[in-house]
Amino acid sequence: MEKVPLSIAIITKNEEENIRSCLQSISFASQIVVVDSGSSDKTLEIAATFGCEIYREEWMGFGPQKQSAIEKCRQSWILVLDADERIPPDTADSIKKIVTDSNIKEAGFSFPRKNYFQGRWIKHAGWWPDRIVRLFRKETGRMTAAIVHESVEVQGMVGALDAAIDHYTESRLSKIIQKIDKYSTLGAQSAFREGKRSSTGGAFMRAFFTFVQDYFFRLGILDGMPGLTLAVTDSVNKFFKYSKLNELTKINHGGK
Repeated sequence: MEKVPLSIAIITKNEEENIRSCLQSISFASQIVVVDSGSSDKTLEIAATFGCEIYREEWMGFGPQKQSAIEKCRQSWILVLDADERIPPDTADSIKKIVTDSNIKEAGFSFPRKNYFQGRWIKHAGWWPDRIVRLFRKETGRMTAAIVHESVEVQGMVGALDAAIDHYTESRLSKIIQKIDKYSTLGAQSAFREGKRSSTGGAFMRAFFTFVQDYFFRLGILDGMPGLTLAVTDSVNKFFKYSKLNELTKINHGGK
C-alpha cells in the first residue's frame, strides 16, 4: 500500500486485544509512533510486526504521554489515535486527501466518533457525535497537559469532517470497574490540584444527577441495556471521583 505523509501517535499499555485492528486500519500512514508505558503482554510484539517506531517511557498522565508521542512524529500532519479506535476506509480516504493536498488551509480537523459498547453503537447520552479534534499540522497542534480527559489544542482554523472514527470502548464489567477506579482517582487528583472540594453527600448528589441526566434527559434509555449500564457506570465513576476528592481533602488537612 502506498504510504501518505502522515504520522500517527499512539500510547499503549497491555493493548494486545486492540492494537492489531487499530494498526491494520492505519497502514496507509508513513510513520506510526507507539509510546508504551510498561506492557507485559504482546502489545509491542504486534506493533513491531507493523513497523511501528516503539518507545518505552514511564507513565506521565494521558496528556503528557500523548504529547511525548507527538513530539516523536516527523511528518507535517499528525493523527492522534487510541489503541481501541479504528479508521474506517471512507475516513482513511478523507485523511489521505487532506494530507496530500497542498491547497488545504485548515490547521486541523475534527471527526465525529462512533462509540460502540457491548456490540451496540451508542447514539444518545452525549455519546454521538462525540466530536473530537485528532488530525492537525505538526506546527499548530499539541495535547493539553491534563492527566485525564486530555484533548488536542490547535492554533488556527479547524475544519469539521463528516467521516467518523470508530471507538470500541471496553465492554467487560470487570474491566470497567478497574477503569472507574483508575479514572476516578486521576479525576480526583486533578480536581484537588485545581482547588475543588467535595463531601460524601455532594458526591452522591453528583452521581444521582449524572444518572438522571444521562439516562433520561439525554435519552440514554433509547440505547437499551447498554445505555442503562453506561448511565450507571458514569454515575458510579462520578461518585467515586468526588468521594476520593473528599478523602484527599481530609488527608491533606489533618482529617478535618
